[in-house]
Amino acid sequence: MALVLHAGSTNKNAFKALIAAEYVGVKVELAKNFDMGSSKTPEFLKMNPIGKVPVLETPDGPVFESNAIARYVVRLKGDAGLYGSSLIDYGHVEQWIDFASLEIDANIMLWLRPRMGFAVYLPPAEESAIAALKRALGALNTYLACHTYLVGHSVTLADIVMTCNLYLGFSRLMTKSFTSEFPHVERYFWTLVHQPNFHKILGEVKQTESVPPIQSVKKPGQPKEAAKPKAKEEPKKEVKKEAPKPKVVEDADEEEAPKPKPKNPLDLLPPSKMILDEWKRLYSNTKTNFREVAIKGFWDMYDPEGYSLWFCDYKYNDENTVSFVTLNKVTGFLQRMDLTRKYAFGKMLIIGSEPPFKVKGVWLFRGQEIPPFVLEECYDMELYDWRKVDINDEAQKERVNAMIEDQEPFEGEALLDAKCFK
Repeated sequence: MALVLHAGSTNKNAFKALIAAEYVGVKVELAKNFDMGSSKTPEFLKMNPIGKVPVLETPDGPVFESNAIARYVVRLKGDAGLYGSSLIDYGHVEQWIDFASLEIDANIMLWLRPRMGFAVYLPPAEESAIAALKRALGALNTYLACHTYLVGHSVTLADIVMTCNLYLGFSRLMTKSFTSEFPHVERYFWTLVHQPNFHKILGEVKQTESVPPIQSVKKPGQPKEAAKPKAKEEPKKEVKKEAPKPKVVEDADEEEAPKPKPKNPLDLLPPSKMILDEWKRLYSNTKTNFREVAIKGFWDMYDPEGYSLWFCDYKYNDENTVSFVTLNKVTGFLQRMDLTRKYAFGKMLIIGSEPPFKVKGVWLFRGQEIPPFVLEECYDMELYDWRKVDINDEAQKERVNAMIEDQEPFEGEALLDAKCFK
């Protein structure tokens, strides 16, 4: 009986066994006409009771879990050097297989699955997965700085498993700008995928140019209700029509009139000489001489009795290790601040040419305090330290100017980006 691998033709976990088979000279065939629906059939569940792929069908019974399948295939012909040449080599092969699974693959999947709609997307969880992946890639990059392969001087099963796991990252998530931080990992990956036995299974490998957009979580379809049998029609009975009853006017006290919508407390403040929309128009329309026109205009309009200025500093800048995740974090904050659009103006700066990036901002709020409804309804507020601007302090006033103007460098550092709430 030939070895039959039940998996799709693009399954990176199936690639591990198929590449190993090329190295040891074992014939492994993909199951014909395989589709994921068949993994839930009684026949398949006898091979793997949890219905996952891949599964290898052998003369002695099935083997499931992709690393176990690859190990089985390698040992069929005395391993052909894929476990190294000594006991310590064997230990190191197993070490890197575990590392590839637990540190590389696990974090790639935590990043990818929510974006594909197979799990709920949570920005903090994604950021944590990316940070853990970068830590793992950093460790791998350091090791590969002085090693061509993971163990010894030729391909082992560790390289096969590692490359297949990296394949998913390179082809679906990790753009060139992401992987360029790990040049030795890049060199290693592209060297391996161009090896004849890898290339035969993987084909031409192309690095993704973008991270997949976030998809909504896929929900199982609701089963249709069975059509209810129609009730047997009975002959209609003749109903005598009653004389219409006179309309009774209900007591006004029985039904309360709708209550007027309560006004926002900020609308009850004394009128201010500063018209916020005029400042926003001036900001948007000033294209040249920004300092002389817009900044001067701001201070001419500013009403310190009707408005207040606030600096904010993100509390957890050490976590801002991925540029696009940091930018998305700030964008999300501004979206959630939409409830203040009538009463606020803000500038947020993302600072630094390399991680960790700093996030700082300046906000103009109606009133003398940060509006309580903002603190209650926008959870991002507690992620920042807030400090009221003393406009009598020229240094603080100049800092406000620099932030509104997107001055670069800002406090001695380059700007990654600047975002405006208006």
